[in-house]
Amino acid sequence: MNPIASFLIFVCIVAGLAIGNWVSPYLAPVFFGAAAVVALSLKMANAWQKFVILRMGKLQSVKGPGMFAIIPIIDNVVAVIDGRIQTTAFNAEQALTRDTVPVNVDAIIFWHVHDAEKAALAITNYREAIDRVAQTSLREMIGSSMLAALLSDRKEADEQLKLEIGQKTAPWGISVSSVEIRDVAIPEALQDAMSRQAQAEREKQARVILGSAEAAIAGKFVEAADIYAGHPTALQLRAMNIIYETTKERGATILIPSSMVDSLNPSTTTLALALASKGVPGPEEAASRKVAVSSPIRDEGANQMT
Repeated sequence: MNPIASFLIFVCIVAGLAIGNWVSPYLAPVFFGAAAVVALSLKMANAWQKFVILRMGKLQSVKGPGMFAIIPIIDNVVAVIDGRIQTTAFNAEQALTRDTVPVNVDAIIFWHVHDAEKAALAITNYREAIDRVAQTSLREMIGSSMLAALLSDRKEADEQLKLEIGQKTAPWGISVSSVEIRDVAIPEALQDAMSRQAQAEREKQARVILGSAEAAIAGKFVEAADIYAGHPTALQLRAMNIIYETTKERGATILIPSSMVDSLNPSTTTLALALASKGVPGPEEAASRKVAVSSPIRDEGANQMT
């Protein structure tokens, strides 16, 4: 009973008692009857409510929100429909996916009544029906989906459930706002297998990246070898630089093979090849030229002495 009707009933009862005591006891039942009529006829619906009214078994109207009156005994309020958005949680336990994997899925549906007349007259209990339809649709969706798609494409599964449930509840005057899958639980043994598979995929990717890096490094080494082949002195300088870099750390003991030390000393043949490539005479050629120049000078000195 709404507050306004309660206040009017109280006023009628107090007035009937007062008039019955002070004026005439025959007038008191009139006020008591008015209080009963107010209690049976005056109704008030909140902003989110709809009252479905039947008159002699037939639909008379849908009232609300606000204050309205009905005819007692003839009119009957058969349902009060809440038009606000409501939520219903549902789940599917041990449902098999398309690839025969048992999963437990928890979901929630957001819905509201857009047609109070259909919700009251087309179905007995629309709340229970929504729960049953949601569970059935969820199991059908799981059975037609692969496990990988169910785990990765949550948004697509939500939209599919929304469409399926919405089509089934539309004749009842109910609209589905959204469906959200909250959790997908899979067996622990399968979780371990999926974890090992993911680890193997990561190792495979790491090996591919390492192989690409090795190929790039080998290409750079080939380029460096081509450069050092034409410049032997540069190779020796690079070797000495490597030794110098390794001796920067304090307290480090470095053992260098004698063959490596000998290789750092440029031999006569190596210098000759390097100088010949630049057009400079080698050491042997320079020495022969020096001997050739000094011999005429010695001959001239000998002639002068004689």
